Amino acid sequence: MNTLSVNTPDRLRITEIFYSVQGESRTIGLPTIFIRLTGCPLRCQYCDTEYAFQGGQWMSFDEIIVQLKKYNTSYVTVTGGEPLAQKSCYDFLHQLCESGYQVSLETSGAIDIAPVDARVSRVVDIKTPGSAEQEKNRIENLTYLSAHDQLKFVICSHDDYLWSVNFLNQHTIQPGCEIIFSPSFQQISLKQLTEWVLADQINVRVQCQLHKLIWGEQPGH
Repeated sequence: MNTLSVNTPDRLRITEIFYSVQGESRTIGLPTIFIRLTGCPLRCQYCDTEYAFQGGQWMSFDEIIVQLKKYNTSYVTVTGGEPLAQKSCYDFLHQLCESGYQVSLETSGAIDIAPVDARVSRVVDIKTPGSAEQEKNRIENLTYLSAHDQLKFVICSHDDYLWSVNFLNQHTIQPGCEIIFSPSFQQISLKQLTEWVLADQINVRVQCQLHKLIWGEQPGH
């Protein structure tokens, strides 16, 4: 698999940079610049960004920052693929924060988040059995989460839902870290997931992918 894990200082391999509304997480609905990095060591069965596994183009940090200045927003999301598969991503996240951006990172949870700049809002996945990548969960990452971060479960079935509730009961989640349950697109409905959460009185945020309600499964949204 093409993980692009080489340590290349001051540049990243980029699949795309685009401007849209944030479809998930705490800043949902806000105009945001997305920087999609190339490469991922996982192969989740519901992945909607397989086009980012390979290809892309190398860009220096400064070249990327120039692209960001075209848009009238301070919100930037670094996503993938798996952004942290490129080791220079850690330094880039720091540079974004130093440049005054409000930065979020979308990560699979399979790679160490400890070195990520504390100013970055980390949206960390926990892979359910339905993802087909459950064994890739890096449980140590739970230790580093704070009230600035979010933990996300993509739910593919009722079994996934029960597994996720059990996971939360078995692990200590740092106080204030928000928990998101999101239905896997076209596998279960938002209504189904919401009814399960309400019936069991689980204190999580139920969230859909806003961008898919607006544009469907178009790439780049």
